[in-house]
Amino acid sequence: MKKLRILVLVHETLVPPDNIDHLTDQEADEFRTEFDVITTLRELGHDVRPLGIGDSLTELRMQITDWMPDICFNLLEEFGGIVTYDQHVVAYLELMRQPYTGCNPRGMMLSRDKVLSKQILAYHRIPTPQFALFRRGRKPRIPGRLRYPLFVKSATEDASLGIAQASVVEDAVRLRERIEFIHEQTSTDALVEEFIDGREIYLGIIGNERLTTLAPWELSFGTLGESAIGIATRKVKWDRAYQEKHDIVTDPARNLPQGVPALLDRLARRIYRALHMSGYARMDFRMRDDGSLFVLEANANPNIEQYEDFGRAAEHAGIPYERLLERLISLGIAYQAEWRD
Repeated sequence: MKKLRILVLVHETLVPPDNIDHLTDQEADEFRTEFDVITTLRELGHDVRPLGIGDSLTELRMQITDWMPDICFNLLEEFGGIVTYDQHVVAYLELMRQPYTGCNPRGMMLSRDKVLSKQILAYHRIPTPQFALFRRGRKPRIPGRLRYPLFVKSATEDASLGIAQASVVEDAVRLRERIEFIHEQTSTDALVEEFIDGREIYLGIIGNERLTTLAPWELSFGTLGESAIGIATRKVKWDRAYQEKHDIVTDPARNLPQGVPALLDRLARRIYRALHMSGYARMDFRMRDDGSLFVLEANANPNIEQYEDFGRAAEHAGIPYERLLERLISLGIAYQAEWRD
């Protein structure tokens, strides 16, 4: 790939230092993705500028107008403190006729809205747990179609915010308590879905029109499953000490039942297209002991830290990290946004 001018968009508090050797792993984790992407692109010879963005797009417009980057590498996960507003930054890039990496605005909007995305998947007969939405400020009315145990989470927040062992409830009293907790602690509506007991499988997917799926990846709950429910709580995902204590790891999914890898591939492609996604994504599944699969979420622009799930799955599929980043750049440059017509 020729040398490019690459503007890397990050949250204003996540512009990484040039070197993180002096930091502990826990300290560096906060901006490790940003560091990995920026450092790797520079090592590949590209002209890279990180741009921290808070609640204003003025500096972004100036950089696009004055520096004229070949592409913006989008690592934003929110705008102005609102997680669902990152799609508007991408829409702004399209208005500026600026190529970018990752998902397009429509795909981001559909996949970020967990309720709407589940409705779309149900329309396409893609298996997903039965669910109900409980809006803030309204008295919960429990639909009779839902069967316990139930899983309660925020309808919009990601990164497992608000998810803990108490998120799985067995009766109406605890269900109402957890709905109230989500309303108060996350200031969002609560999404309640039937809890699928089983293995947690992730599948990465890359592409615009022509799609490539990565190796199935599994979150293993280690010793936690002996004393608690195996779910991806915030501590499971982000607390290093907790992970080491319970031997919680993610690795290639092994000993999958016959036909499951092919089914994962087909479902991931159908989900990607049903939600109009582009660039790259990660599909989260639950698999019961009988091999039946249920999609939990479609994640646009998942974490691409070098040694996180997506980067490791790409490496396992024969795509080194350097080539992964350049492939995402190529897809961003090639994406046929409407302004190109």
